[in-house]
Amino acid sequence: MYIKGFSPSKLNTYTECELKYKYKYIHYLKEEYNETVSKDALQYGSYIHKILEDGVECSSVGELREHATRLRDNYEFKGREADTEKCLVNFLKFNKNLTDTVSTEMRFRENVLEDLEVNGIIDRVVKGSTGKYLVIDYKTSKREKTKRELFNDPQMMIYAAAIAKIYSVNINEIMVAHFYPLTGNLVTISYLPSHVKNFIKRLDEKKWKIRKKKLVQFRPRVNMFCDWCGYKGICPSHGATDKTIEEALNKSKK
Repeated sequence: MYIKGFSPSKLNTYTECELKYKYKYIHYLKEEYNETVSKDALQYGSYIHKILEDGVECSSVGELREHATRLRDNYEFKGREADTEKCLVNFLKFNKNLTDTVSTEMRFRENVLEDLEVNGIIDRVVKGSTGKYLVIDYKTSKREKTKRELFNDPQMMIYAAAIAKIYSVNINEIMVAHFYPLTGNLVTISYLPSHVKNFIKRLDEKKWKIRKKKLVQFRPRVNMFCDWCGYKGICPSHGATDKTIEEALNKSKK
């Protein structure tokens, strides 16, 4: 099964469940096979991300509220007005302390090895007065990752590797961070070059592992993510029949 590289979401999907990876990235099935999953959190996260993206130049909470009002009808979720207000106030305080924003919603596609591509979208990249880069990912969850968790976060290591390549800087000159608008907290970490290098090596090994797989070898993995999986209804580990699965696959071909 040919694969050129990874985005953070593609890598996370494969890590969670190989069958989910096959449904999403090989058969291109929509995640519509789990009626019990609420889309509120996903919609709300997208809403806050868009406000923060559009509000980089705002100098008051009032301006941010205007963006929030303008965008609200584009997203489907219930309530959360108090949470939104917290996000706006915390973001304004955070934003005032940043220097030169070189990009928001940065789309990248870079070869970090000769035959390994990484791609994705970075919420924000800031260049400091010393020339070093701060890579920010906005997180609307209430649970914050620890520095230890961030140090081993595949998404942020992919971002660091991409920024190093795009701006021709050393990994030592890059800091990655999660910003939590609900709490106003910023969790940061800097990587050792050897840490990112070893991660990229493992990523390349995983790429080859996927390339060698046959379709029947992408097996389901029952774990804590199953209840939130959009493919649970067509998963054999959760009672899906061959007929149900075949109908879903045929639907994707139309």
